[in-house]
Formats: sequence, structure tokens, C-alpha cells
Amino acid sequence: MAIHNPYAAYQNNSVNTSTPGELTLMLYNGCLKFIEQAKRAMVDEKIEEKNTAIQKAQAIISELMITLDTSVPVAENMMVLYDFANSRLIDGNIKNDSALLDEAADIIREFRDTWKQVIQINRQKQYANVDEV
Repeated sequence: MAIHNPYAAYQNNSVNTSTPGELTLMLYNGCLKFIEQAKRAMVDEKIEEKNTAIQKAQAIISELMITLDTSVPVAENMMVLYDFANSRLIDGNIKNDSALLDEAADIIREFRDTWKQVIQINRQKQYANVDEV
């Protein structure tokens, strides 16, 4: 017998009905969430939890790197920054250094904030076009 979890159903529905831009925003937010979890686990000296959270953040960065449209000129710069953020996560995990995790989070946060602005601008354009019709 399956237990109905409304939150899980909502999350699943959110992912299934989101635009590609919104999904990318979810990835950035998820990455930041896992970095914060890793930092808390580091403080609590929960090495396994820290490692798992960092691996999840790295998996998200890898997904962002794989799906990057390399035909766009800015993609090369983005790839370098993703790679740097990933290396900060690796070094932070090995050295148990939250400052290195902060460096990675700063990069991802910057991408997230920029991406959020792009989504808002696109929505405004869509609504402006609807009003014109």
C-alpha cells in the first residue's frame, strides 16, 4: 500500500509542468541547497552526510555542464566557471573547508540570480505580447 505524500506529488508535478528555464532555476536552487547541507554537516562533523551533499551538488553542476548549449559564445565562459565551482567543491570536501564551498556557492548563486532575471524578462515580454493581441 502506497502512502500518499502531497509534497512529493507537488514536487513531481512542478518538475513535469515547468519550462526548461524553470527547470534550470530548480537545478541552481538544488545545488545551493546541497552546498548548504554540506556546510551544516561539516560543522556537525558528519563526514558522510557532507560528502553525499557535495556529491549531489557536483551532480547538478555536471548536468548543467552537459546541457550547456556550446553554440552560444558565452557558453565557454560558463563552462569554465562551472568547472571552477566543481573544483572548489572537490577541494572543500577534501580539505573540509567551508570557505571553498562558499566560493562554489557564490558562483552558482550568481548564475541563479541572473537566470531568474532572464525568466522574469521573458515572462514580461510574453505578457506584453498577449496584451497586444
